[in-house]
Parts: sequence; C-alpha cells; structure tokens
Amino acid sequence: MKRQEETLMGWNIIWLFFKLFGLPITFPWLVYHFYNIMQQRRKITALRSKVVMITGASSGLGEALAHTFYRCGCRIILVARREEELERVKNDLINTHQTVPITHPPIVLPLDLTDINNMKDEVSKAIMVHGRIDILINNAGISFRGEVINTNVDVDIKIMLTNYFSQVALSKIVLPFMMEQQSGHIVGISSVQGRIAIPFRSAYAASKHALQAWYDTTRAELFDKNIKFTIVNPGYIKTSLSLNALTGNGKIYGLMDKATENGYQPGYVAECVLKSVLKQEKEVTIAPFTSKAAIVIRTLFPSLFFWIMQKRARKLAKNK
Repeated sequence: MKRQEETLMGWNIIWLFFKLFGLPITFPWLVYHFYNIMQQRRKITALRSKVVMITGASSGLGEALAHTFYRCGCRIILVARREEELERVKNDLINTHQTVPITHPPIVLPLDLTDINNMKDEVSKAIMVHGRIDILINNAGISFRGEVINTNVDVDIKIMLTNYFSQVALSKIVLPFMMEQQSGHIVGISSVQGRIAIPFRSAYAASKHALQAWYDTTRAELFDKNIKFTIVNPGYIKTSLSLNALTGNGKIYGLMDKATENGYQPGYVAECVLKSVLKQEKEVTIAPFTSKAAIVIRTLFPSLFFWIMQKRARKLAKNK
C-alpha cells in the first residue's frame, strides 16, 4: 500500500511538473530522472556480497541499516553489546529477506566498543571470516540531557568515549584492511548537533563536533587510498536514543522527547544512508528545513544564531 501511494505521488509530481514547465522541460527531466534510477539500481547490484560492519546494530537505526544493506545482498557483521538482541536481529534478517539473492548468514559480534584496548583481536577475527571489509558504518552512540554546570566530568568523558573515541578506534582497526585491499568506505553517523550546538546537549554536541572534524581530516589525508568517508548528520530519529540518554549525574534520562517521538522513522534514515553510500557523498544532512536553516545561520550569521540559542535556553529552563 505504501509503495503504491509513493508511486501515485510520483506520477502526480510528474504531471504537475508537466503543467508548470511543458514538454520541452519535462521530457529531459524525466530522462535524467530515469537515468538516475537505473544508475542507482546498477550500484545496488554492485553491493551484493560486499562485507558491511554495522555498530549499534541491536536496535533503532543500526537495526534498520542492517535490514537495508542485507536486502541488497550484503554480508553483514552485526556489532553491539547485547548478544541476545543481535541474535534476534540476525534471525529477523534471515526470516524477513528469504527471497533476496546471494544472501549470507549475518555474523554476530558482541562487543563493548568503549573497551578500546581489547577490541582489536575480536574485530579482526570477525573481518577475517569473509577475508575483507568493504563498508564500516559507525552508528553506535549515546545521547545526553543536562546543564553544563551540573554535569559531572565523568559523564562528559563517557559520552566522548562512546561517541568519538570508540568510532576512531574501530576505524583505525578497519583502515589497514581497507588499505591492503585498496578500497573501502567508512560511514560515521553523526548528528545535526555535529554542526550546531543546542542548549542542554553539551556533551553530546561536543562528541559529534569532534567526530565531524576527525572525518574531515582523515578524508583529506587518505584522499589517494581509494577509501571513501561519509559523515551523516540526521535530525531527530524515532528511536530509544533519548530514553537511554545520560543525565548530568550519570543516570538514565528515561523519557521520550517530543522531538524524538515526532522524528524520522529509522527505515527512512537507513535508506538515505544507503543512497549516500551509493553516491559516495562526503557529507549528507537528513533533517527538516529549520535544522538546515540553523546550520546556515550558524555559518553566515553567528551572532544571530547565538541570540536564538540564548532565547531557547531561557525558554527550556523555564519549562523544566
């Protein structure tokens, strides 16, 4: 039903385009549009049997990413701390996509990514099952809710360890494999808050800003190694991220924010990530107009952005 609605909407757009611009404009646009579709299908076919490692794969966006890439015929390595949930995702993949050609049973890798000093051997063994690693999607992360002045430094460190250092450490384990095979793609799931910082998200925004800088630098340094780097900046996604967020004293936040509740579906964001990989985009922002406008304002009119954030902080503080 949903696919039929999308098809109908597509034809409505084409008809509107025709009425506005006429055949001389609409026909070339249609040719270009269908050419892009064919190119995308060809690239999806090329993904078959590619080895894709996904962190944070036990739920939310990570689980949606696993379904999206497994459906393309990829060989999936599922990484997260909860082995039982990883097994559930593995079984769901096998049972849901039985008709997908050239599928391979997913590999389950229970791993605490914050245990940086002890993960190299386990990750290397998982990669050697298929003998290569083509795509790494660094998705695992944790959110934060709290005031700067009341946040323990231990919380800042834990957020940075989970969202930044673990991604960097895992990428550095994977990179030698990619360099040896002379190809690869590393995707970092950041956030709009990696581009702009908002009140009461200091530790989270700081970790995502750091991630953005690392990807930009690494992409530049390894430009001639045939390894692609994509940073993805989603807006709010309807997952349990806010439920599991840490507060200033290290406790679990335990609430579903309204913005999170009204956020994008994980499946939609996963499809956008797939498209960014197919197009080998360096950066993609998946967010509403207001979030994208805020990024532009922060870049071009920083004083205005600071004033807006001050107003927002005051309003949020009053509503607590």
